[in-house]
Amino acid sequence: MHVFYAPDIQTNLELPEEEATHALRVLRLQTGDIVTVTDGKGCFYQAEISATNGKRCMVRILKTHPQAPLWKAHLHIAMAPTKNMDRTEWFVEKATEIGIDELTFLLCRYSERKVIKSERIHKILVAAIKQSLKARLPQLNELTDFGRFIRQSFSGKKFIAHCYEGDKPLLKDCLQQGEDALVLIGPEGDFSEDEVKEALAQGFQPVSLGPSRLRTETAALVACHLLNLVNQ
Repeated sequence: MHVFYAPDIQTNLELPEEEATHALRVLRLQTGDIVTVTDGKGCFYQAEISATNGKRCMVRILKTHPQAPLWKAHLHIAMAPTKNMDRTEWFVEKATEIGIDELTFLLCRYSERKVIKSERIHKILVAAIKQSLKARLPQLNELTDFGRFIRQSFSGKKFIAHCYEGDKPLLKDCLQQGEDALVLIGPEGDFSEDEVKEALAQGFQPVSLGPSRLRTETAALVACHLLNLVNQ
């Protein structure tokens, strides 16, 4: 199945340039071929290529297939990006395949990376929803200062995973099905003690992801997976 991403497909029956190039030059699709298109907003469309012109690919919608939500809550991971962007990009791809609604990158006291190329991350998100047959594109937020982020309103449960000593129940024991959840994951050097105190003052609950010391991207993926297991 060839899946293409066209966020404006309901009002513009033409594949975006990059998607059109892939369809016509890589896959060698032609007028009359049937493709699947997603708008990233909850729908798949069975479409027929109606015309091509150079790099342009027009389609005609044959059927619309709304996709029911695949999990029962809004799942939000907020993490400090890793110094090595390959590891962050790996997380973005795998978390999207598993299931995530929203992703925020955090600028923390010990962050080693202070710049994120959102366009690159967006492309990975798009590729991952197409590969895993998801009709909803996760919301990607800009790199945000930790202090400012934790003061934003959030209607569900708020958790912070850190490595300091203290009473920290396992994340899996704190989750309830159908309840929106936000999990904070720190940089390689962990959150600072002041950041943890600040988060607790804003209503975040400290949690553990298990006895092993995990890399940032592994911790974020474990959190994502646990959120999904509870909400299936």
